[in-house]
Amino acid sequence: MLTTHHLHHLHHHRGSTAVELDKITNLNTLIVEINSHVALFRDMLIHVGQAKDCPELREKIRKLRRTCVEAFKHTAQILMPQVKSAMADGILTDNPHLVLLFYMAQLFLRELVKSYRLIQVVPMDMSGYYENRAGPSNLGNVISQILLCKQITPDFNEEELCSITKDSQDIAVLLSEMQEYMPQHEAYLERNAALDTTGPWQAKRRQINICKNMSLLCCVSRPNYL
Repeated sequence: MLTTHHLHHLHHHRGSTAVELDKITNLNTLIVEINSHVALFRDMLIHVGQAKDCPELREKIRKLRRTCVEAFKHTAQILMPQVKSAMADGILTDNPHLVLLFYMAQLFLRELVKSYRLIQVVPMDMSGYYENRAGPSNLGNVISQILLCKQITPDFNEEELCSITKDSQDIAVLLSEMQEYMPQHEAYLERNAALDTTGPWQAKRRQINICKNMSLLCCVSRPNYL
């Protein structure tokens, strides 16, 4: 996160405009929001299978997960063009927003994998919660019921597993893009002891970790309620 000193230095030594400073302030806000969302998502998962677990909690978890994914995408869309532009101009700078976003995305991806496994182990009966829920997402089921002349009940747990898989793939793509621009000393600090080498952890090793997380997930259909 950029401090007031950094902003002052940036303004006077890099000729930053008011628009650029506004962008930095906006990124600060987005990073703080994502950090809060990811922490809340992790806290909610703690209650899965516990006394507070209920259909309402599962729905809150689903909505917060989607909020987190969209927040990561939105922030990356703002940040990455700036990072790439700086690199293209030969400016090799330690971008704190990039580092923070990368680490939070790593953490969130692990929480997604955990949420996937929790749903597998502790599924929730959501039939009563969704049976009276109307909306555009139910149109496909209504048409199918008319054509097949039978009631179709969406499987919330299966659709949630598919949705988590899709979200995990999206986050993995963002991680793969960001890791190419991560400072080398940050790459060295985050290195896993089991992958210890004599130099900084290479991008390919990070990709191996991301792929390992993704290999834990599988999907056979796209969710129809997103």
